[in-house]
Amino acid sequence: MKFSMIFEAQLTDPTAAHEAQVLRDCVEQAVLADEMGFDAVWAVEHHGLKWYAHMSAPEVFLSYVAAKTTRVRIGHGVVCMPFGFNHPVRTAERAAMLDVLSGGRVNLGAGRGATAVETSLCGVDPGRTYQEVEESLRMIATAWQDPEGEFSYRGELLDIGPHHLLPRPVQRPHPPLFMACTKKDTLKLAAEYGIGALVLGFAGIEEIAELRGIYDRAIAERTGERFVSTVVNDHFAALCPTIVLDDRERARQIGARGQRFFAQSIKYYYGAGPVPDEAVDPGVDELARMRAVSDEHVAFLHEAKIPVKSGSTAIFHTEHAYGTADDAIAYVERLQAAGADEILCLIQMGTVPQAACLETIRQWGEQVIPHFRNTAER
Repeated sequence: MKFSMIFEAQLTDPTAAHEAQVLRDCVEQAVLADEMGFDAVWAVEHHGLKWYAHMSAPEVFLSYVAAKTTRVRIGHGVVCMPFGFNHPVRTAERAAMLDVLSGGRVNLGAGRGATAVETSLCGVDPGRTYQEVEESLRMIATAWQDPEGEFSYRGELLDIGPHHLLPRPVQRPHPPLFMACTKKDTLKLAAEYGIGALVLGFAGIEEIAELRGIYDRAIAERTGERFVSTVVNDHFAALCPTIVLDDRERARQIGARGQRFFAQSIKYYYGAGPVPDEAVDPGVDELARMRAVSDEHVAFLHEAKIPVKSGSTAIFHTEHAYGTADDAIAYVERLQAAGADEILCLIQMGTVPQAACLETIRQWGEQVIPHFRNTAER
């Protein structure tokens, strides 16, 4: 089992000065993750989502991290692949350059970046995002698998060639491919494409097990006709929100507050909710507040006659790896039993202090990850 971290660059008080500090803090966390034995660091790509994600140029962030680290893998989790965000030729060029300079450490994930804010900002047609993501994956894999000659590509949307695509990645035949999977349908697509699944919701253990079952069934039923590459990467990474401190209750409160900020930010951009609440009040029981917010959300769904499904309430689920190292170990054991190949730690949330982020990374590196490494060796 692999252990990694993902960065959104969330922040309260979204001034330019605080934004710059948070981005530098994320670099510090990534460097510490390398030292503490994490297998990978991933960075999202979002555009114009104030508060929620200021990680708009992950190719720059990841390059900077690669230069400051020696062994941790460098993951695009994910590149927004509709053509208005990133033309596939440019995505392939940048990822290959990073693969060369990092010594073959790149993972490349694909996503749609489909909020109305992002698509309108970058001139993306929302109705073509799925088709453009698939076309990008096919073109990139095609170009990378013929590193010595010219490549050409003729698809439904793109007609390219013959051209040289330079540089060539050092991982052969190409860096591992992944896709962001926030829906059951995208999990099935990832399996049909033959690429890894980055399951990025707050679903909890039971839903992770259900999603793993969907992925496995799609793998068993696929014919191979939709593979985007000759290389298959059946890999299932599950999000694990986590804050780990010696003080269990403090870790749980910090984690729940960070998750509430995350939930409010998502609702602001995806569900027309209010501006995220930035206040951190140490006198508030954040676990109780999350339960109250969840109840309010369910009541709204009922009033609007919208079906109450696990996917619509998962963001309020706080039974994650918040607590001590022992609590995190117990939670990861359940994720492992549910079928996770990779534990994708979400630590950096908008209200979480940098000191708590760094201490969490240390605790994972000194206690949580070694527990599983040592177990695997026995």
